[in-house]
Amino acid sequence: MGADWERKAGAYLEGQGYQILQFNYRCRAGEVDIVARDGSFFVFCEVKYRKTARKGGSLEAVTPRKQRIISRCALFYLMEHHLAGVPCRFDVVGIEGSREKITLIKGAFEYEE
Repeated sequence: MGADWERKAGAYLEGQGYQILQFNYRCRAGEVDIVARDGSFFVFCEVKYRKTARKGGSLEAVTPRKQRIISRCALFYLMEHHLAGVPCRFDVVGIEGSREKITLIKGAFEYEE
């Protein structure tokens, strides 16, 4: 089910001008839902879906711990693809409820060690 939301988020990002490079990049540090390019930026994007707000909104689900995991994965990706020094950004796509309202937060957080 999560892959469906990631694909919907990917389609939304493409509509915003992003170029999707990879879904579900995995390394020993963890996983990043979407790796994309937005202009000169490499973007590491987390996708969160919440059917209801009972457990909090989708954007709130990207905790500091999750931010550290995504940051480490980004570092692995950049090293693996010989992209040291390229500008990168961490975005979050939240999808809410049965109407599938999509919210994009560009630069949602900074690199976390």
